[in-house]
Amino acid sequence: MDKQEIISRCDHTLLKPFSTWKDMIPICEDALKYHTASVCIPPCYVKPAHKNYPDLNVCTVIGFPNGYNTTEVKVAEAIQAIADGASEIDMVINIGEMKAGNYDYVLDEIKALRKATEGKILKVIVETCYLDEAEKIKVCELVTEAGADFIKTSTGFGPEGAKIVDIELFKKHIGPNVKMKAAGGISTVEDLEAFVKAGCARIGTSRAIGLLKDK
Repeated sequence: MDKQEIISRCDHTLLKPFSTWKDMIPICEDALKYHTASVCIPPCYVKPAHKNYPDLNVCTVIGFPNGYNTTEVKVAEAIQAIADGASEIDMVINIGEMKAGNYDYVLDEIKALRKATEGKILKVIVETCYLDEAEKIKVCELVTEAGADFIKTSTGFGPEGAKIVDIELFKKHIGPNVKMKAAGGISTVEDLEAFVKAGCARIGTSRAIGLLKDK
């Protein structure tokens, strides 16, 4: 598979809690050099990234990584991130409400974020490692109904990351306007190729450029 095809689907990611602005600089510069889909960085670094790299597509995370912030807080986070220069928002659902079967809560929250991010790309992180198959199917329906652009497997902070079997399940149950993003534990060229072949429009990883630039 052509390496640029893969890199162009990658959200070049650095979300470690101890990451500094100095750590973000090579991420941003590599993203521009190798033409990744975006950089995915913590909210506190969106503003300097946009200021220093105005041509860079900046993605950030909301309600991350646990998802149990209130809806109002998530909306405020998203509004601030967009004001700071983010073009893409990756939000974490309220996993506890999903597990409790409070589907209206989950739907309403995604809708609220969709409204707050109008005109920008909204990706919904569902953290598949905590959901059973029926819940994964249901969350596909909720993401579709809410009008989000993407369903995303994982934060990368849970006990498990992306799995091909979940992408195959998503494909069967998301609507035609919802794309898929795999993230978490994607660490080899074979992983990258497998998720692209499975139909992922985006891959969240910190490793793609290092794996592919000299391939």
